[in-house]
Amino acid sequence: MSNKHEFRIMRQGYDRFEVDQVVNDLEHENKVMQKQMQIFKKQVETLQEQRDIIKKRYQQLVGEIAVRERAAEEMSRLALREANSIIDNARSNADMIVREAMSTSRQVLVEIARISNESNELRDELKFRIKDLEEAIDGLELPDAPNLNLYSDDQDTSK
Repeated sequence: MSNKHEFRIMRQGYDRFEVDQVVNDLEHENKVMQKQMQIFKKQVETLQEQRDIIKKRYQQLVGEIAVRERAAEEMSRLALREANSIIDNARSNADMIVREAMSTSRQVLVEIARISNESNELRDELKFRIKDLEEAIDGLELPDAPNLNLYSDDQDTSK
């Protein structure tokens, strides 16, 4: 209904039945609106309670997230420290392995040099002895071979 209502004018004023009907309609509309207002108030209260519950849960979650972030940061820091320790230990081990390898390499090179020198000395000595043997062989006087024609197959008793 609208707020402005025009009533029929009668001899003694407005039409009483029409006015009573409009007043009854307005009272009924007022009651309906009062009930709706109570329902809306209850809904608002319920929504505020839900909001408060959700707000508390949100605050709890924010707190839990902060705790988890601190724990994750601490774990990350510890993991980084452990990784750095492992890397330092690996470097130290690698340096020790390299030093041992270099020492072994030096020993192997010294041994190769010694063997090479000994081989050169033995080669020179062998050359000298081979030369002596050649000279000795060249100096050998071998007897002349006998004439095989002197012997015939008839006289060969070895058969």
